[in-house]
Amino acid sequence: MDRIRIVGGRRLEGTIPISGAKNATLPLMIASLLTDQTLILDNVPRLADVGLLQRILSNHGVDMMVPGKRPGESQQNGHTLHIVASRIVDTTAPYDLVSKMRASFWVIAPLLARMGEAKVSLPGGCAIGTRPVDLLIMALEKLGANIEIESGYVIARAKNGLKGAEIKFPKVTVSGTHTALMASVLAHGTTVIENAAQEPEIGDVADCLNKMGARISGIGTSRLIVEGVSRLGGARHSVLPDRIETGTYAMAVAMTGGDVLLQGARPELLQAGLDVIAQTGAEITASNEGIRVKRNGSAIEPIDVTTDPFPGFPTDLQAQLMALVSKAKGTSRITETIFENRFMHVQELVRLGARIQLDGETATIEGVATLKGAPVMATDLRASVSLVIAALAAEGETMVHRVYHLDRGFERLEDKLAHCGAAIERVSG
Repeated sequence: MDRIRIVGGRRLEGTIPISGAKNATLPLMIASLLTDQTLILDNVPRLADVGLLQRILSNHGVDMMVPGKRPGESQQNGHTLHIVASRIVDTTAPYDLVSKMRASFWVIAPLLARMGEAKVSLPGGCAIGTRPVDLLIMALEKLGANIEIESGYVIARAKNGLKGAEIKFPKVTVSGTHTALMASVLAHGTTVIENAAQEPEIGDVADCLNKMGARISGIGTSRLIVEGVSRLGGARHSVLPDRIETGTYAMAVAMTGGDVLLQGARPELLQAGLDVIAQTGAEITASNEGIRVKRNGSAIEPIDVTTDPFPGFPTDLQAQLMALVSKAKGTSRITETIFENRFMHVQELVRLGARIQLDGETATIEGVATLKGAPVMATDLRASVSLVIAALAAEGETMVHRVYHLDRGFERLEDKLAHCGAAIERVSG
């Protein structure tokens, strides 16, 4: 099993190209099920989760092609996917596939909208409760679907098609909003989605659906209006840059010191995150090229942050921020309001010398002058990259185990950091 070895203490200098957003790529790929025409996606990141979703979609009869390399292309660029669901041969998404990636549950919406039926395993075989699918099911029922839960599967039917409705989510839900959007574009009549999630990735999917012939308005707001159409066609769409990757590398620079251009990054996708990073003492400058992050010798300032749905501070940057302020000049507090069990990285950061106390959903981080390298274990995608950030600023060597978590969401992380001067390498076996 691969590991990543890091020797800390080096400043980061140079340019890091920002990849396409994983959290937009996955629902965009799933949206291909809505049409029998070709959907072409550009700037697709090379990630383990993208490869896994390709295999999941192929189970439904979806064909995918990745064109060969073209002049001027390099591994720095995202690749292009040609996706064709000309004929859906299977409307069942089995447990052994869905259990490997929660987002694959979203296939229930386009399968139901286009085929009138879908049978999809509950994610991870879990009961509705933790990161629940109950709001997704509620949205489908509002659109007229008949839903049964049987032997760990959600069985959805709408033999005469879905019908437009008003869907009001009791709380903001990204997965629920994606599901409602994909189900309603082919429904008869108009659907209004209230309290919709406003994450940029949802806007990106909506923009792509409109290119395919959907009629969605209110994009970027909490009220989406969808006028159903009878069919969708093909389209070409470029995935927007990954705001979580942007924030992650910005925090790495803020922690180690240096001067890095995050090429292709868009500040409006991450303003709350950039504001917090600036509060810690980093200098942030936006330009046509991307976002430049600098910190030269100044101390890391403590912060008090609560995670919130967009446009608030993203939960997917909480672990990275905790790593950053572990060396702050003072005490910081981070409150996690989105997901429970999102503090699994704390004990591993403590192994590097961080001083962190947990009290319910709040972590109190007392800054220390020095972190020291140690063997650590990645527990999930965002936690694993927080360990990398901390290791870049620690004295001595850190070995990060279970890096397959990193490969799910960060494209060529060690290469990008090494190009900016980090002493980082992947160790196979």
